[in-house]
Amino acid sequence: MTDQTVAVADTHLASGERVVSARAVLFALSMGGFAIGTTEFAAMALLPNFAADLGVSEARAADAISAYALGVVVGAPVLAVAGARMRKRMLLIWLMLAFAVFNTLSAMAPSFGLFTASRFLSGLPHGAYFGVAALVAASVVPRNKRASAVSKVFVGLTIATTVGVPAASWLSQYIGWRAGFVLVGALSLATAVAVHLKAPRTPADPNADPLKELGALKNRQVLLTLLTGAIGFGGFFAVYTYIASTVKTTLGGSETEVALMLMIAGLGMMIFNLVMGQLADRAMNATAYLAFGGGIIVLALFPLVVGYGFWAMGLVLLFMGVLGGVSTVMQTRLMNVAGDAQQLAASLHHAAFNTANALGPFLAARAVEAGHGFPSSGYVGAGLSAVGLVLFAITLWDARRSGIE
Repeated sequence: MTDQTVAVADTHLASGERVVSARAVLFALSMGGFAIGTTEFAAMALLPNFAADLGVSEARAADAISAYALGVVVGAPVLAVAGARMRKRMLLIWLMLAFAVFNTLSAMAPSFGLFTASRFLSGLPHGAYFGVAALVAASVVPRNKRASAVSKVFVGLTIATTVGVPAASWLSQYIGWRAGFVLVGALSLATAVAVHLKAPRTPADPNADPLKELGALKNRQVLLTLLTGAIGFGGFFAVYTYIASTVKTTLGGSETEVALMLMIAGLGMMIFNLVMGQLADRAMNATAYLAFGGGIIVLALFPLVVGYGFWAMGLVLLFMGVLGGVSTVMQTRLMNVAGDAQQLAASLHHAAFNTANALGPFLAARAVEAGHGFPSSGYVGAGLSAVGLVLFAITLWDARRSGIE
């Protein structure tokens, strides 16, 4: 985002009417986060259900989770570059319409192979939507409020983990796991309408150039920031993916206890996402260290406390949300270092985080298959978060050495 754009945003925010408009924009954008968060995290929560229905093991069913993440990794750069010359509002609308179609196909899939393919397609619009939405959110607030604005877009995703995912889990008990994906299709259509009504009608940038966007791939700071998120946030997904399996297998819990644990994890994400967004406006780098350091401690405690019962597990899952601060910091940092490649860099952020979504469950599954049990996912997660912390320190060292910070 250019300084001129920031100046325009500051001027607009001087009037009360524009403040209300900015809030409406952020709300509309967060609706998309709610739809995306519901499908992404509900798929993990419903893993035991669709594994049984489609006739595969739970470890094999995790391939569908990874397929969605792969779709994000592929779709984020391709759609961000392809849509460089589109008006951001129209690009967001088309992305949400595609998301609605592909999630509905997931609900209709008759076999695991087709379900996995539909999950890959569903992931394609994910990264581009969040990347473009973050840029739009940043454009309607002053520069020193960008991190908290981005966190408010992501709050839709965190609310999804608190409300949408437990709702999908509850629906699966009475209607079946497919109902969750139908719900996401409806939410996506509602988001497309909200964006059409509330998003800024800013014209397309006449100087936009897909080749300039590709310049992000040559920027070492962009690549290091992406790598930090891709590995460091994998710790969260390593544990979250197997919450349902841990509750049912290790603790002998019911669907009700699964929904409760998912709600607690989502509540932690929502709280820490907003808190860390506010902290990042004041001290971005310290916030990242806090997120990674807190995540290492909490995830390492997970295997140790699970045996004490549901409330001990719930307490750890609540504080696991501290890792949510990583997302806001990495997204905002990419805006600071991407130069002319804002759209691609912002979208690649979600490709990186869905690389984490693939990496965390994959490594945790190997630990489970080796006979260490579902709680061992906590040790895997702590290790990934520790690597993320080291990578972030290297990123800052490189920035100082290059005179960027």
